[in-house]
This record gives sequence, C-alpha cells and structure tokens, in this order.
Amino acid sequence: MHSYDEPVYLISVVATILEIHPQTLRQYEREGLVEPSRTQGRMRLYSQRDIDKMKLILRLTRQMGVNLAGVDIVLQLKEKMDEMQEEIDGLRNELSKANRNGSVHSSKAIVTKNNYDVIIFEK
Repeated sequence: MHSYDEPVYLISVVATILEIHPQTLRQYEREGLVEPSRTQGRMRLYSQRDIDKMKLILRLTRQMGVNLAGVDIVLQLKEKMDEMQEEIDGLRNELSKANRNGSVHSSKAIVTKNNYDVIIFEK
C-alpha cells in the first residue's frame, strides 16, 4: 500500500480515474493548482493527495461554477485555514499539558473545540 503523499499515478491513470482529459490536468498544473512530482524522464506522477485536490477543483468548477482564478483563491484559503487549525490544535495540546501539570488554575483551564463554517452572503 502506498502512502497518501507518495507519487505513483501516471497522468493517463489519473485522467481515467477523474474522467477528464489529460490536457485538463496539464492546464491545472500550468495554473499552479496542482504540482505533480516528476520522474527523471520528466513524466508526471500524482499522489492520492493530488487526486483528492483535483476532485475538489472539479467539484468547485463543475458543481459550483467557480472559475480557475476563484479555485486558486479557495485553495489558498483552505490551506491557510488548515495551517491555522494545526496551530490551534498544538496550542490546545500545550494547554492540556499545562492543565495536567497544575500550571494553570482550574477555573481558567478550559479547552474547547470550535468548528468554523464558511458562510457566503448574497446581496
């Protein structure tokens, strides 16, 4: 079994999996939306993470009507949110450790988990 980030799929296989033309994958690469790995012979190799990212791109463009510039913005925002969530999780872990060590008074030792929703308002 391959890891989630291991590049193992050729462009023809990915195109078949996603039911799109290989040229579409090349366009996504030109637009900077996905960066497949390359073999020494310059063949593109995609990981499962790349495939999942392209599924998101296809969902945004086909079902939600987002253009590729908008997709780029959405992907950047998603990446930033993921980074912030990792930082929040790390801070929660530090606070939990401090709580267990008795470093923080019990009245101030509250760790909560928040979920964030993106809401789009129409005028």
